[in-house]
Amino acid sequence: MEILSTPIENVKGVGAKRASALKDAEILTLGDLLYYLPRRYLDRTQILPMARAPIGQEVTLIGQVSQTRFIPGSRPRFVMVVADETDDITCTFFQGGRYLQRNFTVGDELAISGKVDLFQGRRQIVHPEYEFIHGEGRLHHTGGVIPLYTTSADMKERGLRSRGFRRLISEALDAFAERIEDDLPAPLRQRLGFEELGASLRQVHFPASLAEAERARQRLAFGELFAFQLRLARRRKKNNEQADGIAFASSEKLVPALWASLPFAPTRAQRRVVAEIAAQMQRPQVMNRLVQGDVGSGKTLVGLSAMLTAVENGYQAAMMAPTEILAEQHFFNIQALVEPLGLTVVFLKGAQRKALRQELLTVIESGAAHIAVGTHALIQEQVQFARLGLAVIDEQHRFGVVQRGALYKKGAKPDLLVMTATPIPRTLALTLYGELDVSVIDELPPGRKPIRTALRGNDRREAIFEFAGDQVRQGRQVYVVYPLIEESEKMDYKSAVEAYDELRYGPLAEFTVALLHGRMAAEEKAAVMEDFNQNQIQILVCTTVVEVGVDVPNATVMIIEHAERFGLAQLHQLRGRVGRGGEQSFCILISYAHAGAELADSRERLQTMERTQNGFEIAEKDLQLRGPGEFFGVRQAGMPTFKAADLVADGALLQSAREEAMRIVDSE
Repeated sequence: MEILSTPIENVKGVGAKRASALKDAEILTLGDLLYYLPRRYLDRTQILPMARAPIGQEVTLIGQVSQTRFIPGSRPRFVMVVADETDDITCTFFQGGRYLQRNFTVGDELAISGKVDLFQGRRQIVHPEYEFIHGEGRLHHTGGVIPLYTTSADMKERGLRSRGFRRLISEALDAFAERIEDDLPAPLRQRLGFEELGASLRQVHFPASLAEAERARQRLAFGELFAFQLRLARRRKKNNEQADGIAFASSEKLVPALWASLPFAPTRAQRRVVAEIAAQMQRPQVMNRLVQGDVGSGKTLVGLSAMLTAVENGYQAAMMAPTEILAEQHFFNIQALVEPLGLTVVFLKGAQRKALRQELLTVIESGAAHIAVGTHALIQEQVQFARLGLAVIDEQHRFGVVQRGALYKKGAKPDLLVMTATPIPRTLALTLYGELDVSVIDELPPGRKPIRTALRGNDRREAIFEFAGDQVRQGRQVYVVYPLIEESEKMDYKSAVEAYDELRYGPLAEFTVALLHGRMAAEEKAAVMEDFNQNQIQILVCTTVVEVGVDVPNATVMIIEHAERFGLAQLHQLRGRVGRGGEQSFCILISYAHAGAELADSRERLQTMERTQNGFEIAEKDLQLRGPGEFFGVRQAGMPTFKAADLVADGALLQSAREEAMRIVDSE
């Protein structure tokens, strides 16, 4: 693959100015250039005689230049007549006319492509694509399946519109294609029916048909996915071969005592996942496991069971959550469950009194604290564990790789359990977490009633808030979620602050209404959530600060204003804040989308929320509509960037690449 690392300046046709424009588009090497794939193709394989060129259609014609002239005036243009043995057609250029009149001479043989229209009774093509035909040369711009590329204004200035790009890539392929080393083993390539890399690169840029272009793209996509999965498989094998972790004994006291104290029976899925984790913790290899579970599926119990196993073996456990609200909720829940078992749980957050903080640091360092729960504060330098055996990270996609690693390094090869309530489509899970073992809690506790979800226009707001008021009079509580904290000049949707004033003095004036958003001080947020938890606040107007993990069983109504502004995964998380008790709960999505494409797009997304409460189905739809780059900000989560592979469309390729990579690693 060395040849693909050739600096772009060393490619024929790329001078200093072109190199600068290409580098702005992240084309730094020959490989970047050849993997800069067409955004789409034009199929011009049907070359017609000029007499049969239909008005209003895109055609490709071949003929000789019979006349050329430049017409000056208020709208100067260059006009050229091209003829074959059946008829002729006028080609009109309004841009670059003075240059073009020097470019053509009578007798030149051309292939021209474009849309035919009528002007003063004559057929013409305005600004056709054209290519001079010399002997048997290939037609790059006309007469076949023509690649079109995305080019910047700077690239266009340097002669790199689609036409210039095609020429540059063609010359690069002629110069280098034969010397490109293939990244796939020959037996694998032959078994899967793939061409060599050089041939596939030529076919993806200059295909004989649209089907050949797609086959070539799939070959390039498979190569990218295979290389990535091979790295993951080797990393996973290395982890599994290194017996330098902690081999925990199974819990004989604490976990059985915890389960015996529960006022409910754990689900079959919870039991299965706890058993999977316990079996892996007994091995001497370091555990790296992801637990996925839909909203309300009971991941905390699963994580706590693993932590108690570590504690019973004489180790400490830590749980890190992304927000103080969620971390504090975990702390109170865990404390209530394990203090009766004689264990000490501490809570560490960013803003704490100096004396209290020092006391907490001391009990963690001495080992007196069995379990530490906290936010990013857990990974600060002054936090030292006596004997950390298990690190649990909740809603882990909100933490970067560095933050996850920092908690892991607080112990000597502790086991790692990462948990998320954001259902992750299989293709993303295999890509983001391919080196992890994955457990899925695919069952909700019995007795949960489906949340009734309705999509409404903003013309129904008055009736919606009347309904919310009726629910509060029955003793229930309500969330009203907005996408902004303060009014933005660029966006017309209501902010939480403005809506708070409107609601508490308007349709909900008879109730206790409070405001919660991310810019409030941590103590203030905690106080508001505690009051809401105790039903001292009946209606909580908030931003997405409540998206993750907040558990108020008495809240039965979730109203989401400007629902069209949220991603599906986020809407599903928000909906999961209600329906956590035994009463019927409701989620009302209020859309302000206008007519046209915005309305059609938002309706398709939001009707998915009405149709299903299956988080994995919603996640798949979200991935389809928004693409992997937008799906819960995976760019920040270590998502690789692929140039040919499409994680939405290439799920089968990804699975195949994973299987082939594992087969090779197993045989190494």
